[in-house]
Amino acid sequence: MAEKINMEEVKTSNGEAHFDEPLVNGLNSHRKTEPETLAQRVKRIVRANLLVILTVAGVIIGVFIGLGVRNVALTRTQIIYVGFPGELLIRLLKMIIIPLVVCSLVSGAASIDPKALGKLGGWAMLFFLVTTLIASAIGVVMAFIIKPGEVTVTKLASFDEEVPAHKEIIDSFLDLIRNIFPSNLVSAAFQSVSIEFMFSHSHGGVVPFGTDQDGMNILGLVVFAIVFGVALRKLGEEGEILIKFFNSFNEATMVLVSWIMWYAPLGIMFLVAGKIVEMEDVGSLFASLGKYIACCMIGHAIHGLLVLPGIYFIITRKNPYTFLWGIFTALATAFGTSSSSATLPLMMKCVEEKNGVSKQISRFILPIGATVNMDGAACFQCVAAVFIAQLNQVPLNFIQVITILVTATASSVGAAGIPAGGVLTLAIILEAIGLPTSDISLILAVDWLVDRTCTVLNVEGDAFGAGLLQFFVDKSSKHVEDAELSDIRLDGEMSAAAPEQSPLIEKRGLSDKTDTAM
Repeated sequence: MAEKINMEEVKTSNGEAHFDEPLVNGLNSHRKTEPETLAQRVKRIVRANLLVILTVAGVIIGVFIGLGVRNVALTRTQIIYVGFPGELLIRLLKMIIIPLVVCSLVSGAASIDPKALGKLGGWAMLFFLVTTLIASAIGVVMAFIIKPGEVTVTKLASFDEEVPAHKEIIDSFLDLIRNIFPSNLVSAAFQSVSIEFMFSHSHGGVVPFGTDQDGMNILGLVVFAIVFGVALRKLGEEGEILIKFFNSFNEATMVLVSWIMWYAPLGIMFLVAGKIVEMEDVGSLFASLGKYIACCMIGHAIHGLLVLPGIYFIITRKNPYTFLWGIFTALATAFGTSSSSATLPLMMKCVEEKNGVSKQISRFILPIGATVNMDGAACFQCVAAVFIAQLNQVPLNFIQVITILVTATASSVGAAGIPAGGVLTLAIILEAIGLPTSDISLILAVDWLVDRTCTVLNVEGDAFGAGLLQFFVDKSSKHVEDAELSDIRLDGEMSAAAPEQSPLIEKRGLSDKTDTAM
């Protein structure tokens, strides 16, 4: 009877078992004999984190420059000069957004199987929805605990003209759907559709008119790019040339982003300095709206430092703060620019290079996240809605609180990734619970500060979403590999055992028995 072949013995006899062992005279042993000195270690760490260190230094120096220059009586023109290098950074980042979003989504959607694309998109949307709901809940709870509206607030008349016009909730959501399907892709790059109500003599009343307003329609571009990418994949060989074009375009764009990244610390420094110099009458502003600012920032800190890292840790069992350190440059840029769309190029670079997220995932999920995932905006809108209710001494019942939560979560999708985008959608929430929209002027007075922590939270949520999707993809691919390995092992064992059932052996066994009988 033939002996069963042991796979481990075959592995050893072929020398494959020794592949995992360290080489005796190789590089590994050489590294062990020469330990890294402290100076070399510090040099390596500084080199690896140079951009982050420069960004942190830029923010700190910017604060000191701003505080120092504040004491000098500068004219409006001179203040603009102070913030000019920062303005250049925002312009550079905005310049790169459209080619980056369109090319990355087209190549991403074309490179992923439609079934996997749907699954990835589904998981991402579920994560975004759950985290936005949690952020909204934190905002409401913090506002009820701190009670920011129970103070005497002086109304700031200078902001009255910026209050959004009255609009019905249904019209706001119809605007969102209109923007998903832009009538002109070129104009979508710099204009979005909004309904405005005008008096019509012929109709004898107020009639809604669709008007184009300044501001990129990023939602429309995202939807078009994904659908176009899927269509290119359907074409097969005919679409290969165009897919390669978008891939090359995308790679070239990322090279430009890596160059812009090194200008970011200088730009952020002057953005922060310019904003501090611009501030007027800080004392009275913080005295009247200090509790509101504190409420928003504590809510953002809880969600950004405890909730999101907690979700990431529970699912992946990896250190979330190492992940956060990897995206620090992008978070600092978000704080400086207060625009999640402008931060998108740097965020892609950070998650790919520092946190090991694959290009397919980061370039597909992050542009969608920058458009629809607005944790910070949802949290701030809930705080602002409860704050205005407390200010007007309007008690909120359970149904109204639920309305705030649902409306904030839904309308944060429509909050464009631009500075003060969340303030425009705040009007929808106030209309939903019957509060005056005129009080938004108070929110606008401190929005320049609250909007920065909002943006940091928005982009952090996008990054954690990409990290979690990468974990799910790795896990599912590992399961597939394990299944394939077990199939191979099973086939190997079957082939090793095959001689035992071989008809030749059985025949030989029969002839032996006949000979014995004879």
